[in-house]
Amino acid sequence: MTGFSFSVEQRLNSGLGRTGVIHTPHGDIRTPAFTPVGTKATVKAVLPEAMRGLGAQVILANAYHLYLQPGADIVEEAGGLAAFMGWGGPTITDSGGFQVLSLGVGFKKILAMDVSSKRSDDVIAAGKDRLAHVDDDGVTFKSHLDGKMHRFTPEVSMQVQHRIGADIIFAFDECTTLLNTREYQELSVARTQRWAERCVTEHERLTAERVGLPYQALFAVVQGAQYEDLRRRSARALAELDVDGFGIGGALEKDQLGTIVRWVCEELPEHKPRHLLGIGEPDDVFAAVLSGADTFDCVAPSRNARNGTVFHSEKRFHLTNGAYRRDFRPIDDDCDCYTCSTYTRAYLHHLFKAKEMLASTLATIHNERYIVRLLDRIRTSIEEGTFRELREEVLGPQADA
Repeated sequence: MTGFSFSVEQRLNSGLGRTGVIHTPHGDIRTPAFTPVGTKATVKAVLPEAMRGLGAQVILANAYHLYLQPGADIVEEAGGLAAFMGWGGPTITDSGGFQVLSLGVGFKKILAMDVSSKRSDDVIAAGKDRLAHVDDDGVTFKSHLDGKMHRFTPEVSMQVQHRIGADIIFAFDECTTLLNTREYQELSVARTQRWAERCVTEHERLTAERVGLPYQALFAVVQGAQYEDLRRRSARALAELDVDGFGIGGALEKDQLGTIVRWVCEELPEHKPRHLLGIGEPDDVFAAVLSGADTFDCVAPSRNARNGTVFHSEKRFHLTNGAYRRDFRPIDDDCDCYTCSTYTRAYLHHLFKAKEMLASTLATIHNERYIVRLLDRIRTSIEEGTFRELREEVLGPQADA
């Protein structure tokens, strides 16, 4: 008995979508489910009890950030991630691979670049210095906090994540971009496979050594960018490993998301959960659920909220716009969150204009509840056989075009 398991409950009549339950030492996660991101052991601007109140089942933190600050040893001494952040429920940490590489090459600027640009084996955003250097053994990187040099290998990532103590941890992988060449993507998929094998070995060693602690489930990450053969090859190879589940990560274009998730899920074992990394837009979630993904994480709901952009059942809008200065309606009449039941658009407009911290808190509560509730509704629609109708209700008639 490991304290971790996954059971499939119901399947879509068409497509690979399903409902299920992930059992962890800190509680169950009913899937499909959205995982709010608490990067540094906190969902920015929101108390953990507020996250529980809005229906969040699980929170994801970033191993890279917690390794740098306050240090994995501090989190371990506090009793692990859930205890440290006063959450108590299931938790996830990523491997640190995305942050090491994305911060190292200016990933945000790369995302804004034209995908049709000339591809390269050494992608770096304009105006950025390379802060991360990849080799077959691991990654050497410079901290974005103080400039000190650090080294992550598959073994170090496992050691850091074991000390942080999340219920689900991820194998160390290399995150490429759409600007990398096909040749580099091939090398990267092979490297990620070797790293995953080393993670399994280290994970087994640490699990046996750290007697008496709750079991931590290891997920391997499928890479391969937008190439079907690489995605399927990566999924098939990782499926042979003794892991508890899978992440779907890496570079992909929005209009290819559903197709790529389907390629991967067709190759992965049915009895293990699949987590889609970094996805949280409603249309992407519907496409990914249809194609077989079980859980999702994304910083977009909280990041958008802090910038004043809020989700709405018809369309998102920006609360700082002058049109909302005297708008005394809630953000969304169809939302059951605390913000919408208590406050008006005019009040939130005022808070943002006055640069009050409460603005971020109230907007984040709404956005996180919107996405968490959407996944709850999707789960219910699969159980009741109304997934297609819900998708059309949320996304419009073009959703089934």
